[in-house]
Amino acid sequence: MTRHFSQEARQLPIAGMARSGVTRRVFAAGLIGGSALLNGCARNLAAGGDLPQPIDLGASERVRVLRQAEQWLEAPPITVTASLAPRSPGDRHAYYSEGDYWWPDPANPSGPFVRRDGESYPGRFDDHRQALIRLSRAVPALAAAWLLTGRDVYAQAAQRHLSAWFVDPETAMAPHLEHAQAIVGRNTGRGIGIIDTLHLAEVAVAIPQLPMPTATRDRIDAWFARYLEWMWTSPNGLDEQDERNNHGTCYAVQVAVFAQLIGDRDKIAWCRTRLTGSLVPGQIAVDGSQPLELSRTKPFGYSLFNLDMLSVLAHLVAPGDRAVWTHRSTSHGSLADAAAFMLPFIEDKTRWTFAQDVAFWDQWPVRHPLLLIDAALENRPLSRALWDRLDPDPSNAEVIRNMPFRQPLIWFKG
Repeated sequence: MTRHFSQEARQLPIAGMARSGVTRRVFAAGLIGGSALLNGCARNLAAGGDLPQPIDLGASERVRVLRQAEQWLEAPPITVTASLAPRSPGDRHAYYSEGDYWWPDPANPSGPFVRRDGESYPGRFDDHRQALIRLSRAVPALAAAWLLTGRDVYAQAAQRHLSAWFVDPETAMAPHLEHAQAIVGRNTGRGIGIIDTLHLAEVAVAIPQLPMPTATRDRIDAWFARYLEWMWTSPNGLDEQDERNNHGTCYAVQVAVFAQLIGDRDKIAWCRTRLTGSLVPGQIAVDGSQPLELSRTKPFGYSLFNLDMLSVLAHLVAPGDRAVWTHRSTSHGSLADAAAFMLPFIEDKTRWTFAQDVAFWDQWPVRHPLLLIDAALENRPLSRALWDRLDPDPSNAEVIRNMPFRQPLIWFKG
């Protein structure tokens, strides 16, 4: 049996939603655009409020999406099994990466690595993360092309990548991150390494929008269920859950997206409570600044990254809910305040009054998700103008690493 969405259909069950009885509209060739909004649902990130002046994403993204999707049509899947990690204690299916900001100690070259915050060590093992980022670029682009055209070739190409990563026993990644962002000479993996799988978030958004055999979808869901359980119960997962800065934000984004994919409503509710009760109060000052990110050696880039992820999390757990976006208190600012704080600097970086980033200063800003979400909820012309103006497809590897949401067509229908 195949879960398949015909190009002519306007009201169809999303893949896997037959079990919950939830339906939504799928727009294929000629049906995406205008001010139409897809029906929201608890298992799909693609829900949101009306845009202030409707952005026809189907029209504005079409050339870009199809150009990208064509690049992935014939590209073979590359998973963690393609690269041996010589310092990994795990088997060939275990994801392994090394901390970005840890370097050999000049005073003790054969000893434990030492930290240089904001400066990435070029000799770190990074093959598995690059393969994960490659997946995160391929599948959402192919899913967006499927939504635009209804052409099965795009969905089939996406399924090849998904099957290699999550189904095929020869190439699949093990559903844990025990050995992510290890530090040479100090440990074989850390809780903060869970941020690496932030690049699975938009993949998880894409999965329900693709036609595929029921057995394949069930096995993909089972993989994400096991991984989410590991995140929720393992020492590394619990450690990351307690992080207060962007790591805590990215943990909640992942839990929310993976929970929506498998239909875990309790964890979705936890994410909403986490956003409003902990992340926003703990990270956004009354003036809208983000002190924990401003204290880093790349304060501009980190402020943008964390606000992007907070914005996506709000869009995920409270789509179109302006009360969540504007909630503030006498001791903390709101997401709307944080956007207002950053917008002048996004418009003109020379206004930035804080320390300049030690690396990649010239590469920011780009077309940030926060701009589209803020434009939708605040009717702020500047956010809309910046969204239209800024580069949606940066080529710098560090910027790509910090932009895990790249295909608005699949997560925000306008």
